Amino acid sequence: METWKRCSGAILSLLLGTCIARAAPPPAEAFFKDPAIVEAVLSPSGRKLAVRSSFGGSRIGLGVFDLEPGGKATRAAQFSDVDVSHAYWVNDDRLVFSVTDLSEGSGRPNGAPGLFAINPDGSKLRQLVRRQGRPFVTNGNARDERLLDWNHRLLSVPRPQPGAVNEEVLMVEFTPDERRLERPLWLNTRTGRTRSTGVDVPADTVGWFADGRGELRVAMTRRDGRRSALWRAPGRQDWQLLYESDLLNAPFGINAVDDAGQLYVTRAQGPEGETVLSLYDFEARAPSKKALVVAPGFDFNGRVLNDAEGSALGVRVVADGETTVWQNAAMKALQQQADERLPGRINSISCRRCAQPDMVALVRSYGDSDPGQFWLYQAKPPDGEAAWRAVGRARNEIKPAEMAKMELHRIKARDGRDLPVWITRNPAATGPLPAVVLVHGGPWVRGNVWGWHATAQFLASRGYAVVEPEFRGSAGYGRAHFRAGFRQFGQAMQDDVADALRWAQSQRIASDKACIAGASYGGYSTLMGLIKDPELYRCGVAWVAVTDLDLYVAGSWWVRDDIPDWGRQFQLRDMVGDPEKDAAMIAANSPVKQAARIKAPVLLAFGEADLRVPLAHGERMRKALREAGNEPVWVSYPGEGHGFAVVKNRVDFAERMEAFLAKHLQP
Repeated sequence: METWKRCSGAILSLLLGTCIARAAPPPAEAFFKDPAIVEAVLSPSGRKLAVRSSFGGSRIGLGVFDLEPGGKATRAAQFSDVDVSHAYWVNDDRLVFSVTDLSEGSGRPNGAPGLFAINPDGSKLRQLVRRQGRPFVTNGNARDERLLDWNHRLLSVPRPQPGAVNEEVLMVEFTPDERRLERPLWLNTRTGRTRSTGVDVPADTVGWFADGRGELRVAMTRRDGRRSALWRAPGRQDWQLLYESDLLNAPFGINAVDDAGQLYVTRAQGPEGETVLSLYDFEARAPSKKALVVAPGFDFNGRVLNDAEGSALGVRVVADGETTVWQNAAMKALQQQADERLPGRINSISCRRCAQPDMVALVRSYGDSDPGQFWLYQAKPPDGEAAWRAVGRARNEIKPAEMAKMELHRIKARDGRDLPVWITRNPAATGPLPAVVLVHGGPWVRGNVWGWHATAQFLASRGYAVVEPEFRGSAGYGRAHFRAGFRQFGQAMQDDVADALRWAQSQRIASDKACIAGASYGGYSTLMGLIKDPELYRCGVAWVAVTDLDLYVAGSWWVRDDIPDWGRQFQLRDMVGDPEKDAAMIAANSPVKQAARIKAPVLLAFGEADLRVPLAHGERMRKALREAGNEPVWVSYPGEGHGFAVVKNRVDFAERMEAFLAKHLQP
């Protein structure tokens, strides 16, 4: 069996066991359960590999593989009541990790994540930061009175410096309402002792940027609808203003700081305002006019890749998908090897002793039809081992040959605006397919990048063409595209969604049988699509959906949510509408007030503990549809928030959506 052949002998099989071959199409669980490999990270020397995985169980644990000759595999941390999350190497003999428990749903995370340290062999487990609500985990055995309180989080793990063994990580204390960052401090992961960074904290700090050594170089502040960025030069304690602006018009973005004190920034250029990567010119007190990296048609999204000494090796950037441009000859050669071994895929390399004769690298190889597999490369492998070894696959039940292909198209909206549209569908299909227009949430985020995506692939595996528009207001495609969505909820933003489907139908990608679906803003757009363009859609699936624009923009004393007052006062009024001045526009584009115009069948799903889009949105929409004589299919999940964390709930919702779509789209 192909799946078994690819997985047997993989490094992860030492802990995980054998792989499973399954007939196609995979069940919903294969798409929506936690992946077999959540994360894999090389130690600073490249001699050990940390893997976060369930290892065949119900909880995510931490395993460590000794890559030296005769090395063993160890389950360093595994708990019965929490999952290990966000693991980092401090040095080759120490890791830190946080934990989370979402077993009762995403709306009920059981305490703040805390911070723990452990040796790779599972010894010397130490709690460093208290968890909110629960002091430890039930089968933890290391307790210490020298603990930071729960309102401390990890800010940075310094890059190991030659000739030194680092035991410390950089922490920051935040206010209980998580609105401001206060005291930064160094924390020893073996003793639990702390020491001051010696850095004066600017008032109203909400974010930090540190260099590779953990030195704080940029402070981000916010107060009374204004934001600023401050710079602390190497060897100095004072802060220099880089810029001050309102919340929506920062003159440039902060990307990174290197050990030499160079500040990388992103700035907009060209008629569409696409951002590029530049250095900040401290003499001119402005971003350099020379662009270091340009991704035509996209905003710069990426980072400079450095070696252990902080020297640049190349740059990794996301355009339609991720790509890496290496400046170093040895890294170019390794990338070529990976691309030849694993063609037609994105082969993302992280390395230790980079470009050296004894280099070690971890390659995450993935594509639109493959959620990913991990490979280990050792330039000088142990005796009897090949230079390339399989670590394991992210999802063993998924067979890439049976998955759909994903393509990005650039079309024109009805007003001539460039409109990126993603299409996911079975490559063997020869004619138009029933379609699902899948609208992303946010809405002020980028919807997609090229790769394997569970919901789109699940729908495509059921025979649908999946149409995903990057409507105006989406990030990642230039400032002009982003700002064109301001005050356009239910209007030009919605027209883009309809235009994407009409284009797909004109190209014989999609048939005239279509439904619309989405979460959060995507759920809002689903309902507005049924209101504005009823001839296009046979049904709609909206989950955790904004339904009441008045409630969203103005808030309510009776409905608790997590949108801060400053967000409503200084952002939503400009981006969505003023609840008083734009009351008529808001009412005309509020699904709950236009529910009588919805004639198509609707599936509504909500988390009962959602604070971003409270359950009141769903209950009001359900009531309005019922009063209009269109009883929706309804499901709500106790404990879940803005997204479904419990696997059985994710699977249950996927199966409900599958049945609902089949009823209205299949013959």
